[in-house]
Amino acid sequence: MRGHVRERGAGHWYAILDVRDPLSGARKRKWVSLPDATGKRQAQIACAKLVSEAQTGGLSLEPAKTTVSDYLERWLEYVKPNVSPRSHERYTEIVRKNLAPRLGSAKLSRLRPEHIASAYSDALTRGRRDGKGGLSPRSVHHMHRILKQALSRAVRWQLIARNPADAVDPPKVERTELNTYDLAAAAQTIEVLRGTRMLVPTILSLLCGLRRGEVAALRWRNVDLEAGSLAVVESAEQTKAGVRYKEPKTGRARKVSLSSTVVEELTAWQATQTEELSRVALRADRDTFVVTQTDGQPLQPRSITHEWVRLSKVKGLARIRFHDLRHAHATHLLSAGVHPKVASERLGHSKVGITLDLYSHVMPGMQEEAAARVDAALRRLMKNP
Repeated sequence: MRGHVRERGAGHWYAILDVRDPLSGARKRKWVSLPDATGKRQAQIACAKLVSEAQTGGLSLEPAKTTVSDYLERWLEYVKPNVSPRSHERYTEIVRKNLAPRLGSAKLSRLRPEHIASAYSDALTRGRRDGKGGLSPRSVHHMHRILKQALSRAVRWQLIARNPADAVDPPKVERTELNTYDLAAAAQTIEVLRGTRMLVPTILSLLCGLRRGEVAALRWRNVDLEAGSLAVVESAEQTKAGVRYKEPKTGRARKVSLSSTVVEELTAWQATQTEELSRVALRADRDTFVVTQTDGQPLQPRSITHEWVRLSKVKGLARIRFHDLRHAHATHLLSAGVHPKVASERLGHSKVGITLDLYSHVMPGMQEEAAARVDAALRRLMKNP
């Protein structure tokens, strides 16, 4: 960065800084008044100090007229190539529906922590677009996460000296208890759904721990019924533009062993599907999706959710989310004494700590059982040294 000084009128000195737009790369000039400079030498010293502060992030180089809304739109364009389309859609929705209406008109250079805190309070009180109350603490927490991330980039671009969101605490999000099926309810659910197209998706989630997108993306080439295993190598992501197939959530494939019950159900479904597709002059092969429509087209993740909700109501099942079937599988594993590391790998968590944190409600019973086993072993040794 470079700068020079210029006098405008008698004794009115300005520093002219040559800066580069961090997004477009275009060069522009920023005029900074130097009211304390009484001569050219003092003005040059002040200008050098401004250049130094700008290079170390201590000076905002963003034009004073730039609003928070203007900046957030630029930031959305910047992050677009670096996130998934679904994530970018979510970022855009939060920015345009929640952040811009409350903070968008403020000047970026003048945004303060109290402005952000006030916006969060307003969202919690009357943030719903239908006028029926406020947003949930979790929704406002998402607002905070996006705003903090965007303003952190503004600091790195030297558009603002510091991130005002760092000084604001988001609302506390209370963890809600997971709603799942116990083993009896799981068995009943499978029997109730027998004969419907939701049987296989339910089994893959309830007995294998697959996510909804992983169920929709599973192909027969990734299923080995003889070896009793399947490989999760793709996940279907629903976007406004349609469905795209991407790598799993953790970025790596995983292998899931299948129980004899799952092997039997998948074997029966494969035969049914082959016969079903032959009626419409289609031939099932290794590239065929495991879960399909009657014409062989893959199911959209959203369609799986809609059908689950519909059948749950029609069949009188306990009202839980389709994703909660995966939680049920995790609970069954841990309750049966399966090591959390094994459960974590089966579920596709990036770290075992995620598994322990999500399913801590199962841990007390496991701890009691572990303590009882250690105590029994100790007593045997004490009686028979």
